[in-house]
Amino acid sequence: MENKLTIYNTLTRKKELFEALNPPHVGMYVCGPTVYGDPHLGHARPAITFDILFRYLQHLGYKVRYVRNITDVGHLEHDADEGEDKIAKKARLEQLEPMEVVQYYTLRYHKAMEMLNVLPPSIEPHASGHIIEQIELVKQILDNGYAYESQGSIYFDVNKYNKDHHYGILSGRNLDDVLNTTRELDGQEEKHNPADFALWKKAQPEHIMRWPSPWSNGFPGWHCECTAMGRKYLGERFDIHGGGMDLIFPHHECEIAQAVASQGHDIVHYWMHNNMITINGQKMGKSLGNFITLNEFFTGQNPNLKQAYSPMTIRFFILMAHYRGTVDFSNDALQAAEKAMSRLMEAYNAIGRIQPSAESSVSVSEFKGKCYEAMDDDLNTPIVISHLFDAAKVINQAVDGNAKLTASDVAELKSLFDTFLFDILGIKAEEGGGSGREEAFGKVVDMLLEQRAIAKANKDWATSDKIRNELTALGFEIKDTKDGATWKLNR
Repeated sequence: MENKLTIYNTLTRKKELFEALNPPHVGMYVCGPTVYGDPHLGHARPAITFDILFRYLQHLGYKVRYVRNITDVGHLEHDADEGEDKIAKKARLEQLEPMEVVQYYTLRYHKAMEMLNVLPPSIEPHASGHIIEQIELVKQILDNGYAYESQGSIYFDVNKYNKDHHYGILSGRNLDDVLNTTRELDGQEEKHNPADFALWKKAQPEHIMRWPSPWSNGFPGWHCECTAMGRKYLGERFDIHGGGMDLIFPHHECEIAQAVASQGHDIVHYWMHNNMITINGQKMGKSLGNFITLNEFFTGQNPNLKQAYSPMTIRFFILMAHYRGTVDFSNDALQAAEKAMSRLMEAYNAIGRIQPSAESSVSVSEFKGKCYEAMDDDLNTPIVISHLFDAAKVINQAVDGNAKLTASDVAELKSLFDTFLFDILGIKAEEGGGSGREEAFGKVVDMLLEQRAIAKANKDWATSDKIRNELTALGFEIKDTKDGATWKLNR
């Protein structure tokens, strides 16, 4: 199939033409959440970013198997090899079974993703359901000489691996840099080298989540799950691995090392990373305590929020920036996104009020091509949105009688919005403000304007003026043209 899609490959640090390994099939793996708390804005960005990629690849005709994992074991505090499991800690504090915590927050995550119109992945494997596969991965790395046992735990031998391969190929770090920035933590005496990372950890007596292995009762290291599950569901080589930029090191760097150490080559062809959401210039995250949950955005129940913001406002806010650029949270930016999305939705709903002409006074044929060019340029959603605004301007001009469009032009504009705003960008009409409600609401306004036209024809100026003044007071802008009255809602 013909394809012009280019994506930025973190591994090569350049944009590359996307070429599927086994077309028309595409394998895509994205790191999902560690489910020990409510999803926040930082979780929304990778979910929406790779939802856009998933939607666009399908739109281009690819058959995509999209795997997004749930981390429910092995992710220790501070992303380290020592400390308490994040989920086990939450379970201890709330006096629950760990899997109660996992189930509760997984359902909350799914609900938030559904509200954001993020499509579900093809497969959503849990780390705790793939212990056997992770143990097998550890065995392979041990057998190939790139790991060692220490006091019942298994560690990856970074120094030995680096002599044969390149530890740091993804992040651009060298081993000396890694050693100089490695923190001194309890338990480091088990390691040959501070940069070594855990493949399997022997469980301490107080550790609830544990499984039998050839080495000890314990649990897998955090980095193992994605290598093991990606390989299980997508094979020894697959197309795309995505996640947040904060995962490049150490998580994704360690994934590459595990893959090469176990099978002799990397699994992934294209590595893609979205940038972070920041608040006052600092990464938003649970570990930093500066996050705002998605539910708080939807309800407005947070002191940092001036109002509630709908799920589609959040989605549109994220898409107004390129996925590799930073997005800094502010109420002003969210309010601007809300107004911008509203203007596009109003333009779409106004298409039905355009009176087609026999000829065009403006060209609409280039809009689709420009939107495809933007999407093919590393998913450049802000440029797509700018082209949709150009199209919205034409729609509004036609509604006001300041531009002429043929029936074919009108159909082309509707198709443009259906394809890019709704199908690819994933914006949808929201409950209480949806297209069905907007359509009914528009018919009522049209009916009032028809009554006003009748009143004017009967020279009943008092009724005509009353209808106009009442609509104006409600925020409607009424324009009288030679073809009749037009209206729009000013927000």
